[in-house]
Amino acid sequence: MHSIFATAIGSFPHDDVQKAIKIIIDTLPDAPVWPQLPKIGLTEQMEIQYSEGMPRAIIDSEKGKLVFNTTGDYSEELAQFYEAYMNATEGDGNFEPFAISPQFSKGIYALEAQIAQERKKYPYVKVHTTGPCSFSLTVVDDKKRAIYYNEEFRDVIVKALAMKSRWQIKKFSPFANKIICFIDEPILTAFGSSTYIAVKREDVILLIKEMVDAIHAENAIAGVHCCGNTEWPLLVEAGVDMVNLDAYLYGETISLYPDAVKSFIAKGGIIAWGIVPTSVHIREEDALSLAKRLDSLLNLLAAKTNMPKELLFAHSIVTPSCGTGSMSIDDAERVFFVLKELTDFLKTQ
Repeated sequence: MHSIFATAIGSFPHDDVQKAIKIIIDTLPDAPVWPQLPKIGLTEQMEIQYSEGMPRAIIDSEKGKLVFNTTGDYSEELAQFYEAYMNATEGDGNFEPFAISPQFSKGIYALEAQIAQERKKYPYVKVHTTGPCSFSLTVVDDKKRAIYYNEEFRDVIVKALAMKSRWQIKKFSPFANKIICFIDEPILTAFGSSTYIAVKREDVILLIKEMVDAIHAENAIAGVHCCGNTEWPLLVEAGVDMVNLDAYLYGETISLYPDAVKSFIAKGGIIAWGIVPTSVHIREEDALSLAKRLDSLLNLLAAKTNMPKELLFAHSIVTPSCGTGSMSIDDAERVFFVLKELTDFLKTQ
């Protein structure tokens, strides 16, 4: 059980990392995040940012995308990758081969420097990694086929992403009582659609579970962010501790799965309500209007699950509905100031 707090999804529209850090420190006092800054360039985009060290991953800067070259013999490269993986997980615990370098993330190092200088421990620090489903279904091979459908590379990708999560958790552990690591899986909104008819439910669960297990191996909280409607029980079955949804637009969808919610809450699960809109709607909303909206969602979920609203509230935190990377800076900053006001208001409830 915890008192309610706020955190955020990773992306920010700033091209000045210090301005993004200032917003984070000012508005997320319980659970700061490191900012992903796609405006800075290609290496800060959500798949490319995590691609360092993945065998045969090539950044095509002309086309602005990541491609895996699967031609010829890549057995030696895969062998080297698995050796580093085994060393990290079963040997010397060295996750540096899976580091995200300053060239690929200004935000990680800026947040680390900021909180090291403050000489204090936060209740939480939240880190994030693009999920294996979203990564492998978005990035293609040299034949323009999603790399997800190449099982050899899919396994490499989930393991690399899991190691990058563990590296981040280790990096920020000295600065927090507990680390939260979100697995960002926006593509799960399309799960079950005709586009991804060949993507099996059990495979999705196994991929996310491998990430969750890696996060748990570092004694951190594993969350999944999906900014639309999805089959929420999937995430519960994968063993996540925190489910983050766009509650502004899709908040009712979680109440369609009362049994899954009940078992999730019984195991100590947390619902991260993305109640602060990351769209132009933020111009019309304030802390009070969003608190009312959240209250009606909690009432609905309480009625559907037959659980006390107070219990559901005690298992809730609040976030923006998605990342703010594609917003204007003014709108994005309003998102965070409204989020802070909302959290302060909810703490009095």
